Amino acid sequence: MFTTETWLSLLMIIGIDLALAGDNAVVIGMASRNLPAIQRKKAILYGTLAAVVIRVLLTFVAIRLLSIPFLMAIGGLFLIYVAINLIVGDKPPEEGELANPQNMLAAIKTIVVADLIMGLDNILAIAGASRGNFVLILIGLAISIPIIIFASQLISTLMNKYPFLVYVGAGIIAYTAAVMFLGDPFIHQHILVKYHFLIKIVVVILTLLFGKWRNQKQTRALPKAS
Repeated sequence: MFTTETWLSLLMIIGIDLALAGDNAVVIGMASRNLPAIQRKKAILYGTLAAVVIRVLLTFVAIRLLSIPFLMAIGGLFLIYVAINLIVGDKPPEEGELANPQNMLAAIKTIVVADLIMGLDNILAIAGASRGNFVLILIGLAISIPIIIFASQLISTLMNKYPFLVYVGAGIIAYTAAVMFLGDPFIHQHILVKYHFLIKIVVVILTLLFGKWRNQKQTRALPKAS
């Protein structure tokens, strides 16, 4: 039977999961936006479920995981790489390539990797909130997963309709990357807090500019239609 303390722990886990939903939905929506409707739904579902399963497993080794030096900083840098690649991938595949299963697999891979990187700090939060209660973790995820999946499908649809939202999404991911990088214990210790906001803004701007440059360079390199 659930006690008051158990209910409070469950509410904390759900809150943490939903706090993640915004960033996760952006990544999932961006990674799957160029797929056909059926493949998009599959990529979102499979990618989200795979990431969740791995995250549940990592929750039980969270304290040791996050004690690895520079893990958060490296994760932040890699997330910037993900944001740039999502911008560069802004051009939809050719009609003949649209239903290629490899495109769906690539989207699922991006979803899983980005979700795990963005969730490193939250894994520790969930581990603390659950007090090691595996059932609470599963219940919290079961409640939040449908919300994440629905939000991802909505974002993916909107990005197809309004391409500029791709840059908004990439900016959110870049901002999250900067937060992760600055949140690394070693980095945080050596960079004054008063500079953190400025660094976050600079990271977002540079990521978007570099991503746009890469995207334009790739577009110019494509053979022109006769």
